[in-house]
Amino acid sequence: MSDATPMKLVHTMRMPIRWGDMDAMGHVNNTVYFRYMETARIDWFTRVGCEPDPSGEGPVIINARCTFIKQLKYPGEIEVRTYVGQPGRTSFEMTHEIRRVDAPEVLAAEGGAKTVWVNFPAEKSAPLPAWLREVVGG
Repeated sequence: MSDATPMKLVHTMRMPIRWGDMDAMGHVNNTVYFRYMETARIDWFTRVGCEPDPSGEGPVIINARCTFIKQLKYPGEIEVRTYVGQPGRTSFEMTHEIRRVDAPEVLAAEGGAKTVWVNFPAEKSAPLPAWLREVVGG
C-alpha cells in the first residue's frame, strides 16, 4: 500500500481458495484476484448501506488494478483487508490486501479501485452523500 495517501482499514473478510480458482499452472488465476477484491468490496458496500440504486445513485468503480506478489494455491483460505482513502468531491480510493490466513505476514497481492458516486439516470458523477463521506473520511 502506498504511503502517499493515508488509508483507513474499513473491512476484513475471509474466503476460501476454491479448486475452480486454479489455472493450468497450478495456482490461482490472475483474474480471480479481482473477484476476491470485488467480493470484499461488495460486502463492505452492503454493510455500510451503499448498494447501487439503478433508479437513483450509487457507487461505480472506474478502474481496477492488482499487483501479484506471491502465488496462491489450493487448498487454503485468504483474508482480504479493505482500506479507503480520504474522499474527494465525488470519489474515493479503495485498496485491498490479500493474504493467506495461515501466513498473514506474507502479502500475496495488493490492488484497488477508484470508486465514483454516480447518478445512474443522469449517467453522471454526483457528490458523495454526507453519510458516506463520514464513513469514508471519519
